[in-house]
Formats: sequence, structure tokens, C-alpha cells
Amino acid sequence: MSMRGIRGAITVDANEAAPILEATIELLGAIVEENGTRPEDICSVFITVTPDLDATFPASAIRRMAGWELVPLMCSVEIPVKGGLERCIRLMVHVNTEATQAEIRHVYLGEAVKLRPDLSSAR
Repeated sequence: MSMRGIRGAITVDANEAAPILEATIELLGAIVEENGTRPEDICSVFITVTPDLDATFPASAIRRMAGWELVPLMCSVEIPVKGGLERCIRLMVHVNTEATQAEIRHVYLGEAVKLRPDLSSAR
């Protein structure tokens, strides 16, 4: 078994707690579904948000999900690159898996599809 990183990103329409929390759950749910993982397979989740999202901690949504209480979570602010995608939440899910690197399914939703169209089109 290997540890792999699964990337994902999603955008929200507003810097408000509810949309941020809902988008975080939607993105994590899609990553888990696409890759057939379970919380007990997850080593950790690293979460970043763009500087314009400061209404809440996205990790608080994951902590409320059944089975995710013991998964280590870390939030940070994305590097503020000029012209970068706004109102974006990114996840890096570290998972123990038998899947090869080529079999990992990264997930990009909403406007975040622009970040990696090469990976988004594979969905």
C-alpha cells in the first residue's frame, strides 16, 4: 500500500460561512466518491483558501462529518498570486491506497476547473 495525494478545488460565490462549508463538503465528498476512499484510509487533509475567503474555517465542515472526527486537518491561506482564481478552496487529501498514481482521480469543481483542465476533462 502507498500513500498518495489527491488534489481538488472548488469555488464559492460569496465569502460567507454557509457557502464555504457546503463547498468543502461537496468537494471532499466528490474526492472520496471518485477514489473509493474511506475516512480510515485518510492520513490527513491539507486545506487552503484564497485570501478573500475568511468567513469560516473549511475544516470545521469536515470535522462535523460522520467518521472524520479523527482525521488530521490543517487550514492555510493560498499564496496571493496576482490574477489567480478568486474565492477558491483547495484540498490535498493524503490517502493510503492500492491505487497507482495514474489511477488517482483529482477533482475540480465550479470555476476551479480552470486550474487543471487536463485533469478536469478526465472526469
